[in-house]
Amino acid sequence: MKDLEGISPKILAQELRHLEQNKLVVRNVFPTTPVSIIYEASPYSDTLKDVLRTLSDWGAGHRKKIIEE
Repeated sequence: MKDLEGISPKILAQELRHLEQNKLVVRNVFPTTPVSIIYEASPYSDTLKDVLRTLSDWGAGHRKKIIEE
């Protein structure tokens, strides 16, 4: 969690917990010193790809519209 700008470690941990509870990320703990924790997208998160692509396309079009005005 170090070296992340714009978000406190407490908020980042909270958001990662929520994503894990909602089955969108998987938390992997490695027994190193210090302990390493790696989060990765879960297979279930793939169900969001079409939704996020549609939202991204809309956002790009919306931004273009706002800039043109």
